[in-house]
Amino acid sequence: MSANLETLPLGGARRDVERAGDIERTGDIEGAGNTDVGRNPGIALDLDWVRELRVNRSAVERRTATLGKRRTVKKEWQIAWLLKALSCIDLTTLAGDDTPGRVRRLCAKARQPLRRDLLEAHGIGDLKLTVGAVCVYHAMIETAVEALRGTGIPVAAVSTGFPAGLSPADLKLREIEASVRAGAREIDIVITRAHALNGDWSALYDEVRGFREACGPAHMKTILGTGDLGTLRNVARASAVCMMAGADFIKTSTGKESVNATLPVSLVMARLIRDYHERSGQRVGFKPAGGISTAKDALTYLMLMKEELGRAWLGPELFRFGASSLLNDIERQLAYHASGRYAAGDRQPLG
Repeated sequence: MSANLETLPLGGARRDVERAGDIERTGDIEGAGNTDVGRNPGIALDLDWVRELRVNRSAVERRTATLGKRRTVKKEWQIAWLLKALSCIDLTTLAGDDTPGRVRRLCAKARQPLRRDLLEAHGIGDLKLTVGAVCVYHAMIETAVEALRGTGIPVAAVSTGFPAGLSPADLKLREIEASVRAGAREIDIVITRAHALNGDWSALYDEVRGFREACGPAHMKTILGTGDLGTLRNVARASAVCMMAGADFIKTSTGKESVNATLPVSLVMARLIRDYHERSGQRVGFKPAGGISTAKDALTYLMLMKEELGRAWLGPELFRFGASSLLNDIERQLAYHASGRYAAGDRQPLG
């Protein structure tokens, strides 16, 4: 991926991948789970900032409606962008019928997300490509940790009564602590949506602050459940409060709501991340989740991050996709670039 969408340098996918996100040293796409981005310690709750937040919905919708039309990447540059998107995937299985065997297969895919012949065809056979993380329920953490041992790929666990977030408060904290003890290096928590819907921002701040303390050394991704929040203004305010409370990432959705990640919601959250960075000096990551299943969608979200937050947010340290099927379509597109034809769906390995 080139660092500049408008003046892409000549060269193959390998060089563009190595320059991805304005990082000039070779191999930054490797070891996606290893991050040197500092934790967000949070700041004191600023209710004046929260209350003054406004969102112009029509302007947001106009902006996002044109995003995928104004920017395009083709040929080898598209290959590099797709490889960058791959490195930002939280490869996820959150089904009631999950088994250790399914999780081990998912982890094998996380360790080698692309077929060897595709890597060789694109001249990047020696790049150690991995996804950003593997995301599972608490019961599957130990299985995933063992399957990923030695790879540097972190295990993320959903917690705090996922997906509704309506478990008793003490059980939520104990669940986080148990997941960290089991080996999860990232915890995806869900907020109590009622706090945001009722405008009880102090309660939301205190809740997320408590989750942050329970996470200890594990990075905390805070799921807003934006499809349940009703308005973009609520999304903006909840984003601000969660970042002030110490969220390392803010995440759109659980993937279980009727409406999950959308570009308008993502634009609002990205701009709040920018505002928070200007106020605190802290960088907070962003994770759209739910409904992102095509390579084209992934490229559009990367363009959004590049334009709104800059090159630093074009890597797994500060950007993730919550996805279970996105990898399949990325691999399918890369196979097309290599062969000139699309493979049948049943040729794509588990993703």
